[in-house]
Amino acid sequence: MKSMILLLLIPAMVFCTVAHGTERPTFPMETSDAYDPSRVAAYRGDHADIYAHIEQSIESHTRALQRWMRQPSISAQNVGIQEMAEMLRSDLERIGFQEAALVPTDGHPGVWGVYDAGAEKTLLVYMMYDVQPVNPEDWDSPPFEANIVDHELGKVIMARGATNQKGPERAFLNALESIIAVKGTLPVNLMVAAEGEEELGSPHYPQIVDAYEKRMREADGVLFPMSVQAPDGKTSMFLGVKGILYFEMESRGGDWGGPQNSEIHGSYKAIVDSPTLRLVQAIASLTSRDGNTIMVPGYYEGIRPPTPEEQQLINGVARNQDQGQMKQAIGVARFIDDLSGTEAIVEALYMPTLNVDGLWSGYTGEGVKTILPHIATAKVDSRLPVGLDPDEALAKIRYHLDSNGFEDIVIRKLSGYPAAQTSVHADLTQAVISVYNKYSKGLSIQPRIAGSAPFYQFTDRLGLPLVPAGMGHGRGAHAPNEIYLVEPGPDIPVAGLAGIEKSYVDLLYALAGE
Repeated sequence: MKSMILLLLIPAMVFCTVAHGTERPTFPMETSDAYDPSRVAAYRGDHADIYAHIEQSIESHTRALQRWMRQPSISAQNVGIQEMAEMLRSDLERIGFQEAALVPTDGHPGVWGVYDAGAEKTLLVYMMYDVQPVNPEDWDSPPFEANIVDHELGKVIMARGATNQKGPERAFLNALESIIAVKGTLPVNLMVAAEGEEELGSPHYPQIVDAYEKRMREADGVLFPMSVQAPDGKTSMFLGVKGILYFEMESRGGDWGGPQNSEIHGSYKAIVDSPTLRLVQAIASLTSRDGNTIMVPGYYEGIRPPTPEEQQLINGVARNQDQGQMKQAIGVARFIDDLSGTEAIVEALYMPTLNVDGLWSGYTGEGVKTILPHIATAKVDSRLPVGLDPDEALAKIRYHLDSNGFEDIVIRKLSGYPAAQTSVHADLTQAVISVYNKYSKGLSIQPRIAGSAPFYQFTDRLGLPLVPAGMGHGRGAHAPNEIYLVEPGPDIPVAGLAGIEKSYVDLLYALAGE
């Protein structure tokens, strides 16, 4: 039976009143108990013959990772997308998938694959084959050469997509190749449903699910390959994501005022409205003066507070998390309102955000150019916890702007989807924990992360548990000098590529009950 998320005994929300009557919720923790993943028995299976094949094949397996990373697949610029989709499709076919096909969508193609092993259990694997854009001049090694580079952690592959997500995904396929080479088949049936638009907000992934929904519902769970180890060897795990609303706001000169056709001389500001200042004021109206409380009426309504299960996970994270180290890692001196401990975790995971990603207008080059721009644009994202719908959130923003005299501000929705959550007690979750407990010590599990991914297609639409999982370490996602550790140094207690692939082998057998 497929495990479902328990939503029992939800604690009540408490609201704190802030400026202008907006109510910002807080969520009292009603238990001090903490979930202890060490109580899950470590996986005891030993597949020495498959492990040996991995060790013997590690050079070719490393080259397979490099081959993927050397293929550009920048979704935002449509660079290399078709080639990467075909590379993934052909790799599935070569591995032995009986079905391997490109899936047309209204955007970039998906990739569908099926390996029928005649097994009892079926695992659905979500993959993304697209990557973020690059500024090559910012890299120590060219981002699409995928060179092996000496690093303080050991030997790493430096490339765009190294850890997000080509490295972990191709490592998973390497593990499949070794299992099939040794055993002739897999311990579970596999379905692969990949997209090339994750970095765009997955606007057309529902079309891929539409094409295979009935078959996807036969799965027992969903795996998203990734790397989860810190440099000290400790392993982290998350069971959900926030949703997201991503949109543009635009102010353009028109009947309301401002230049209508082009920029004009800056001296006309004495008698002409500024679209740039109007956009800034419209954005400012969305939050409190410090930018930290959303002033859109009703924006916090509907948030589903932490369940008892999630409270136990939060308490476990709070006991192990070094928030000082976190601040240092992301380069900030303090959190909002000096939040710390459990309060900071709950705020990050259960509160919606409103964030300006980019803002531009007029002249931004060197020197002086005194103009009054006719257009100003901003990109805005809002991360949404469980219970908030992106379309409803956007409607509330539109109503707020109209109610405050900003009817002329144009909003263009670019992407959006709701949050997703999986239970720690799901069979797939427990299998992953058992493998982590075999390979590492110090496992930390949080109910979700503050980031977003289209996992709701599986958890909500299909009713399946989804777990992002995989040993190993990578860093620099979306940034220059992205890396994936393939051979750790002598004093680095992190799995290298061979260890990562062995853990994927164990995960498949653990899920199969072998």
